[in-house]
Amino acid sequence: MVTKLFLRPQSLPLTAFSPKFIFPHKNSLPICFTSPFSSTTVHSQSQFSHQSLSYGPSLCKGIHPFPSVSRQSPIDHSPPLLKTLTGNLEREQLQDQENEGAILDEDAFTRIFDVAALRVPSRGCFELENRLRGHLLNWPRIRNIARVPGDEVEAEMLELVGEQNWSNSDDGDGTSIDLLHRRIYGKAEGDGEPLSPVLYREKLVKTFDSKGYVNFRHLAKMSRLKRRKEKKEEGRDEKMRRMGKSEFAIVEVVESEELEMDDMKGLLGDGFKGGKWRGSTRLLLLDEQYAAKGVEELPEAIKALLKGDTQERMKPTIELVRCRLTLFYDYWQMNEVLQALLPKDMIIPSAFETVGHIAHLNLRDEHLSYKKLIAKVILDKNKPKIQTVVNKSDAISNDYRTMQLEVLAGNHSLVTTVVENGLRFHLDLATVYWNSRLATERQRLLSVFTCNDVICDVFAGVGPISISAARIVKKVYANDLNPYAVEYLERNSVANKLERKIEVFNMEGRRFIRAMFASEKAPKITQVVMNLPNDAAEYLDAFKGILRDRSDKEFTLPIIHVYGFSKARDPEFDFHERIRIAITEVAVDVNVRRVRLVAPGKWMLCASFRLPRSVALSKPYTSHDM
Repeated sequence: MVTKLFLRPQSLPLTAFSPKFIFPHKNSLPICFTSPFSSTTVHSQSQFSHQSLSYGPSLCKGIHPFPSVSRQSPIDHSPPLLKTLTGNLEREQLQDQENEGAILDEDAFTRIFDVAALRVPSRGCFELENRLRGHLLNWPRIRNIARVPGDEVEAEMLELVGEQNWSNSDDGDGTSIDLLHRRIYGKAEGDGEPLSPVLYREKLVKTFDSKGYVNFRHLAKMSRLKRRKEKKEEGRDEKMRRMGKSEFAIVEVVESEELEMDDMKGLLGDGFKGGKWRGSTRLLLLDEQYAAKGVEELPEAIKALLKGDTQERMKPTIELVRCRLTLFYDYWQMNEVLQALLPKDMIIPSAFETVGHIAHLNLRDEHLSYKKLIAKVILDKNKPKIQTVVNKSDAISNDYRTMQLEVLAGNHSLVTTVVENGLRFHLDLATVYWNSRLATERQRLLSVFTCNDVICDVFAGVGPISISAARIVKKVYANDLNPYAVEYLERNSVANKLERKIEVFNMEGRRFIRAMFASEKAPKITQVVMNLPNDAAEYLDAFKGILRDRSDKEFTLPIIHVYGFSKARDPEFDFHERIRIAITEVAVDVNVRRVRLVAPGKWMLCASFRLPRSVALSKPYTSHDM
């Protein structure tokens, strides 16, 4: 029989266990694999019996607790969706069901692991943890000290015996515990049979009236049976329910059926049963290699601890117990779940871009058949930060640089807020462009600006560079062709209280450059940012002849920061040549640096150079005259 965490296997022998408590070796455990999409049960012997499994928890190890719920084996990596649907459905039918939404059975990922534990008094558990370090369970996100809620001592009950006499490890004779039993039951061990809970409650009613309870509030509280309203979950055994919404694992103590006693059940509630109460205790979970071993097979450090505790006290306070550790769907990492669901040779799509509450995926063609399933797992494993999962369905091909996005899971709102450099940017991912991966590059670019600079941002978008720079420089002139981006740019400048230092324009790039340098603002502009990697280099010809009509005046030639892509073997040289061709100037000193690898063999680069005076005074191209 399995009892929950707060039950105490009082009479389990210290040095010997019944054969039914000795579990077989982990490699020979029968594993029940289930499919999150079907009700077909597949029982199979572990296919890893001939292999050495890696240390720690795994979906390929352990036992599935629900035989009525089946899951496809993570070892069998054929497409799970194809195998679990009834009959041989055509791919069109499969995609239709995928478009309706993925249904993921979380119970299919529940696994039970057999572990051994030392049950120790709560006051000495941390000292023993340090003493046994190296022999305790060391699994990710699993604490090797487990609480026993049924054994917790409330402050009101602690007053019955006094805190100084509470620990049964102080004297070892159990005097304080006998005193507690006498006050609760009227009798203690050796005094004969205790009163039943019902008779004891009647005795309290006769002994203490309503006024007497004012002085003995703890007795009044103990005499009242608590009514607990518990909602039963359909299709799941009550013993395997989670003990909290945020918990992803529970520990249960294995106890024999004949050892179960109900002497304290009526007084403390149905949650407590199991013999004499010895105070608050903890479970020190031992390493998984000791799960099926007896006391004689344990390390010398543990045997010495058990032996010393038996010799020092008449009643040992440390017990070796068998436990079951249950890990639920919430425990497993995103890549572990996807690895179990997707075919064997498929790359696990574990990386995505985060834009506010939106997870932006760039799925490969091979992933499209499982896009709803992948999105569901990503949404589950990243809540509450991620509330929407989208996939880019087509490449960016329009003038506004907006992406064609398909919502795969979560709510359908693409309006979000991004916090970067301490600023808040509101945007609609369906109508404007945003790339969170460029946050580091934007920060590097900001470090170049000074308080004396005047910035001209030709392709500002919603303002990640312009608004951030406005906190540093004198003035920012921000422009974008997309009217939706300009609207959000104005809103973000007001929201961050920088609208006085930003002037916003909605113009075509070349026209904006010529308009700025043809106005009275031109002598003050010191830095120009052109963050449009796909086409920015082609707009450099707009700088030809911008000072031709002002050659008699003193000008500070601006520093231009232009971004671009290159697939060449030498991307720096390639981008440098494109800049020289655009401005028709050979003798130009350009500093080119790599920003990031956007695709295999494709680099994003940033080139910074001061505009040559010969270019600013040259004759402009007539083909682009406005």
